[in-house]
Formats: sequence, structure tokens, C-alpha cells
Amino acid sequence: MVLVTGGGGGIGSEIVRQYARQGAAVGVVDRSPEVANALVSTLAAEGCKVHFAAADVGNYADCEAACRSVVAALGPVDTLINNAGISPKHAGLPSPIWQMEPAEWLQVMDVNLNSVFNFTRLLAPGMVQRRFGRIVSMSSVAGKAYLDIVAAHYSTTKAGLIGLTRHLAGELGPHGITVNALAPGRVDTPMVAGAPREANEAVIAVTPLRRLGKPVEVADACLFLTSDQSSFITGQVIDVAGGWLMT
Repeated sequence: MVLVTGGGGGIGSEIVRQYARQGAAVGVVDRSPEVANALVSTLAAEGCKVHFAAADVGNYADCEAACRSVVAALGPVDTLINNAGISPKHAGLPSPIWQMEPAEWLQVMDVNLNSVFNFTRLLAPGMVQRRFGRIVSMSSVAGKAYLDIVAAHYSTTKAGLIGLTRHLAGELGPHGITVNALAPGRVDTPMVAGAPREANEAVIAVTPLRRLGKPVEVADACLFLTSDQSSFITGQVIDVAGGWLMT
């Protein structure tokens, strides 16, 4: 069974669709019941096994309740996709560090980074007991290089996820659990659509494939990293960025 955090968002909803339509039972965790319930209802009408649990992913008690709800509805979680993430902008622009409100910094830490601790801590014991698990976390090319189109809190959390991924791969590997991360580039989602057009055009101009990514391309990478075809891959950060910022 697969649990996807931020499952109602642009990339998250496509990850949910791909797993569900391939026959997996999928737990959808999101803070927005309106968006997530519509997705779950559509998939359920297609005969997919899906269950929604509302949660503030930065709140440990909320995450604990969401895990209980999903497990009760669908069974033990063997695949965790830590997809939840935010990148606050103001008038379409990131705040420089000297103008950033402390509350906004803490919010991004909670959603982007602390949520990964929360769900991994809650679900890893079951994976250890069953000696099998797959964890994929959503980093970003911004966690590997300076980008002036995002703010310091976003880059910090995405870099932190890379370090956490590598540590967890070493810690959980002996228990049959693989832990990897994806680093998407500019992907055509509502979050990206809200940015100034010039910002997106500038990225496209320096991306070798000369376009934005598609959410399904990120979802496909998730499916690969949790499939039998990737059973000897762990501790890796895979760019899904069209060649942008190759490192």
C-alpha cells in the first residue's frame, strides 16, 4: 500500500493517479479536503482503492492520526512518497532573507522537511518489522544549486531532504528498505503557473529539453524507484529536470 503526502497537489495528484490506476491501494494525505476528496471520488468511481486523510503534515499528532486512518482503511504501508511541499511567494516573488517572516520560515520547515521525519518515524517501524519498504522524498534542483526564483527556506529544506535521504538509506538499508529522493526542475503545476511568465521562460531557455516538465514524468520516476526494477538503488537523488542544472 502506498501513502502519498501532499496528494492533492499538482505533482502529488498525478502520483496518486498513477499508483491507483496500476492497481495499488493509495492513501492520500493532504490539508485540503476539497481538492483531495474530488480526486479520491474520481478514482474510486473508476474502481481504484483510495482513501483520504486530512492532515497538517507538519503536526506530528495530525500525521499519526492520518496514518491510523489510512492503515485502518487500506492495510499496512510499504511505500511512502513524501511529496508535500510549499514555496511561498509574495506578488509572485520569493522574499529575501531580511524580509522573511520567522513564521513563514517555520511553516516551510514544517511542511517540507519535518513532515518527512513525521511520516518516516511513524511508518518505518512497520517496514522494519516486515523487512521491506520503499521511501521516496521530493527534493528539488534548488536543494543542489542556488536559484534566485525560490527563497532560502525552500532551498534549505530541499537540501536537508537530500541529507536525510542519504542517512536513512544507510540506517534502514539493513532492514530491506530503500530510500531515495527525486529532484524535479521546473514542472508545469499550479505552483509554477503562479510565477511570473518571464521566470518560467528563463528556465526553459537554459533547460536542454527546452520545456517545462510534466507531473506524470515525476510520477513515473516515483513508480520506478518503488518498483522491483530499482531494488538495488538506494541513497540516490535523481534529477527530473530536463537537464537543467546538471550536477
